[in-house]
Amino acid sequence: MPPESLTYPEYLSTLCSNDFIHAFAGACSGLASGIVTCPLDVIKTKLQAQGGFRVRRIDPISIGQPLQYRGMVGTARTIWQEDGLRGMYRGLGPITMGYIPTWVVYFTVYNRSKEYLSQKIEPEREWVSHLVSSITAGACSTLCTNPIWVIKTRLMSQVSSSNLHDARPPWQYSSTLDAARKMYRNEGILSFYAGLAPALLGLTHVAVQFPLYERFKRYFTGAGLGKRKEGEKLQPLGVIAASCLSKICASSATYPHEVIRTRLQTQQRIVISPEGMTFRSTLKQPLDSGRPPGNSSGCISGTRYRGVINTFKTILREEGWRAFYAGMGTNMIRAVPSSATTLLVYEAIVEFLTKEKEEGERKLML
Repeated sequence: MPPESLTYPEYLSTLCSNDFIHAFAGACSGLASGIVTCPLDVIKTKLQAQGGFRVRRIDPISIGQPLQYRGMVGTARTIWQEDGLRGMYRGLGPITMGYIPTWVVYFTVYNRSKEYLSQKIEPEREWVSHLVSSITAGACSTLCTNPIWVIKTRLMSQVSSSNLHDARPPWQYSSTLDAARKMYRNEGILSFYAGLAPALLGLTHVAVQFPLYERFKRYFTGAGLGKRKEGEKLQPLGVIAASCLSKICASSATYPHEVIRTRLQTQQRIVISPEGMTFRSTLKQPLDSGRPPGNSSGCISGTRYRGVINTFKTILREEGWRAFYAGMGTNMIRAVPSSATTLLVYEAIVEFLTKEKEEGERKLML
């Protein structure tokens, strides 16, 4: 029970370490962001992934096949017609499961790294500590959560089983656990780390975003990430402005790697285990769930994309440079409010818990 002089929030806050405060704020911000932006994330994933599902043929008929998804509005209409509201929130489970640990790890490691580096680097070179901290935190969160994001991407890229369009993905999962089970059984453990190389390459994104956010927030509010001026309250407009500007800059500079990562995550791997061969031998049609289209034999054809460089060359050769920016408009509409939601919720919770903790500790000292 808390002492009579303390309110319950003050008492609980005094029991929390600074690391726990940042981790809890990161979890809440990830949950809020996932719920708010899931439909746009689905649309973005559909636009990014569809080129990788089209039938690979060399006859003239296959050239210029119409795309199933075109633009944000057209894609939303297609998803709604095929799967309804459920389709717009396909992958909500893994997206919240992904965002929560991602931001828990990221904000905890980022703040701890920044705190350590601030003692080693002179104040006038503060941007160096922000840069190194963002890359370190991004690497840790990526390694921890990549399997969740692969499952999320696959769930979002699939369509209803009745759809037979050439751009339909070669799997059909009923849930997050079903996806994990089938991926492990049919493709092996490495399938959960598909796209890890471009995901790590994507550390350039946070390396741009968070140093810029620190700079913009300090300009608008006078304090950096998770900080506030003494005696002042959180300035929501300043946080939103800083988060939006930093996210726009980072997304514009690093978007093509997201397309490459999505293509790698949404292709199936070759499996030579007895279970995998048994699974493939039962498939009768090229578009049966579990194997890519374009091969009428009983075996899965070779993987289409092999590594970051090969994927880049393949996309450029088959689809042109515009494919690297497929869904970018939707991504901006999704990523900017997602970033604003994440950072605003994070800053608000950190400020509240920190203030309650300081007040509780002050009362206990009396």
